[in-house]
This record gives sequence, structure tokens and C-alpha cells, in this order.
Amino acid sequence: MMPSALMMGAQDRLLPLSVPFRFFATAVILHVAGWAALLAGADTLPGFLGGLGFGLAGLHLITLGVLAMTAMGAAFQLLPVATRRPLGPPWACRLTWWLYTPGVVALAAGMAAELGWVMQAGGALVVGGLALFAVLVGRNLRQVGDLPGVTLHAWLALAALAALAALGLTLVVDVDGGFLPQRGPVAAAHAVLAGYGFMGSLAMGFSYVLVPMFVLSQGVPDPVGRRTALLSAVALALAAGGAAFGAGVVAALGGVVALVAIGQHLRALLAALKTRMRKRLEPFFRQVWLAWVLLPVSVVLGLALALGGAPELTAPLWGWVLVFGWLLTFVTGILQRIMPFLISMHSGAGGAKPLLMSKLVAERPLLVHAVLHALALALVAAGLLAGFVPLVQAGAGAGLAGSIAFASFALTVLARARAHFRATPQPQGTQTC
Repeated sequence: MMPSALMMGAQDRLLPLSVPFRFFATAVILHVAGWAALLAGADTLPGFLGGLGFGLAGLHLITLGVLAMTAMGAAFQLLPVATRRPLGPPWACRLTWWLYTPGVVALAAGMAAELGWVMQAGGALVVGGLALFAVLVGRNLRQVGDLPGVTLHAWLALAALAALAALGLTLVVDVDGGFLPQRGPVAAAHAVLAGYGFMGSLAMGFSYVLVPMFVLSQGVPDPVGRRTALLSAVALALAAGGAAFGAGVVAALGGVVALVAIGQHLRALLAALKTRMRKRLEPFFRQVWLAWVLLPVSVVLGLALALGGAPELTAPLWGWVLVFGWLLTFVTGILQRIMPFLISMHSGAGGAKPLLMSKLVAERPLLVHAVLHALALALVAAGLLAGFVPLVQAGAGAGLAGSIAFASFALTVLARARAHFRATPQPQGTQTC
């Protein structure tokens, strides 16, 4: 389906800006907090194989507070537009945020302070928010018979979400209970389900809508979407199952299947890019290109880990490339494009002349973020390989500075949007950010 067909009547299916933007704004704030926590715990990262502290807190502020938070806000707004079906009342979407956000903060605070009861309270709220999110998304997907490239990946993401939430809550309760004979395999399966299952599947499925829409190209054919979803499901079952039961060969086989799925996915998106009407790719694509390169790299590192290659070296490096290399790079790229895009669409409500995205975006903070983020990835990776804490600290510091630059970009977008909406009469009932 062409992106133009998806966008027909899209304004009628837009939620109030305050719904997705509460998720996006929270993600921007927790992005800074996550890098700060990582800097505080940088000395624990080389050779990290588990344990509480600021390093684990920073990891979860990024995974839950930035990656999942952005995915939830995007899903609430994009799924009704893409599927042409209602997702749920705005109050239910807001309730998800009210459950989920304090849960993420409490969970991370409990990890940093090594307080099991705080972690358990936060984990319960996180699971509650994710459960409500899954119900709302599932209700939407049940009404859709087309768009298999999006819906099949979304169903896979929801299945992975249920499994990773159960494993994550088990790990949190085990901190005080100590009933797990081994935490390592459970934590490994949890990481696979979170990184490749939930966030990975959503990233792949949404890419089939977002990339063609943003570059004005032909869409990805439905058979490709079905094929990558099926391959991803097989890869995820093998990798997560193998990790959970300590069967490294099975987990490695899952990695091989994942590489095939990634090859199909990237080839389809590159083919779509060749048909684009926008010949000059916008700055957000710097992040997307880098993320696409690091996605298969993360799987190769996972293969090395599954086959027993020096876990004290490969485990932290795999986690770093998976979360900060592929996922965070991709999500910050999409977030810097989707925020002005949604504001521009809302500004055209009621027949008003839409606000151009170029009027909303400040390019310099994005360039600073891109440079510092890439520098952070390289420095921390080098520090993990060398076991040299000062390099890891320097990388985390660069990441923190980059996240502040990204926050400056987001604040500029919101400030310019508010100025526009205050100066322009809005149709009755329109809600702005």
C-alpha cells in the first residue's frame, strides 16, 4: 500500500497531541536520566554479567523509559492511522502512561539503590501499564485483515511482551526471594525477548509504514512483511528458548535465522528507498543508517555469546550494541522525525494551513547529538573490549551530553509548536501539546 493511501483521512484518526507527546516528552527526559545513571555506574560495565546498581538502572531507563516509552506513544497514534481502526479512548491511553511512568522510575530507583521492595512495586506498575497497552493494541489488531507487514510484527511483539514481562517480574521478585537456581539464563532470555522480540518486532513492523511515508516511496510488498514476521518468530523462539535452557547451539541457530530475516527486511527497505520522491534524505536518516548497520552486528555478537565466546567480554558488548547501538540509535532517529511530523499534521486540522516541519526543527542540536551519540557508542565499546573504565566513562559522558542536545531539540520543537498554536485560532475541540 502506498503511503499516500495510508494518510488519506488520517487527521480524522489523530489522537489529541497530549496523548502521544506525554510519552515522547517522558522518553526525552529519561534519555538524559539513563545516560546519567550509566555514567554513575560506568565502573561496573566492563565484564558485567548481572547485579544491581546504577549500570542496571541506566540500562532499564533506556530500555523501558526511552525505547518502550517511545514505542507506546508511537503505537497509540500510528496504529489507528495505519489500520484505519480505533485503538481505544484517549483516557485509556493516558492511564497507561500514569501506570507505566512511575513504575519505570521506581524500578530504576530500586535497582540503583538496591532496594528489592521498591523494585517490586515499580515492576508491578510497569507490568500493569504494559498489560493495558497490550489490551488496547490487541483490540485494534483484531479488527485488521490487511497490512500483514505491520500487524504480524505487532502480534509477535505483544507475544514477546507477555513473556518478557513474566520473566522480568520473576527476576525482580527473585532479588529478595532467591528461588531461581540460576538467574543468568532467565536474564538472557528476558534480554532476547525485550531487544529482538518486543522492541525489535515493533521497529521492523513500523519501519514498513514510517520509512516509505517519511521518504515518499513505494511501500514494502505484503509477502515480504509476512516472510520477515515468520522468520522473526522462528528466530525468537529458538534464541529465547535456547538462552532460557542454556542450549547455546539452539540459541545460535536462532541467530542464524534472525540474520536471514534481517537480510530480507533491509533489502525490502533499501528497495523502497530507491523509489523515493524525496531525493535528499533528511538528517534523521543518519541515525537510521547507523542502526541498520548495527542490527546484524548485534546478532553476530549474540551468536558468539551463544557459542561460548568469553561471556565476560561478549555479553556486555552484545548488550551494548543491541540496546544502545541498534535500538536507541533507531528510536532517537525516528523520534526526531515523528515529533514535528505529528505537530504539522495537527496544525492543519479544520482546514488550516499546516505548519511546515522545517519551521519546527533546529538542526544544530540534532547534529551535535548524532556526533556525540556515535562517539559514545565507539568509546564505550572500546572500553568494554579493553576492560578500561576511563574509556567507558568518557563514552557515557559523551552520551549524556548528546542526550542533553537531543532534549534541547525536543524543547525547541515544543516551544515553536506552542507559539504557533497560541497565535493561530484552532477549531473547537482541538487539543494541543
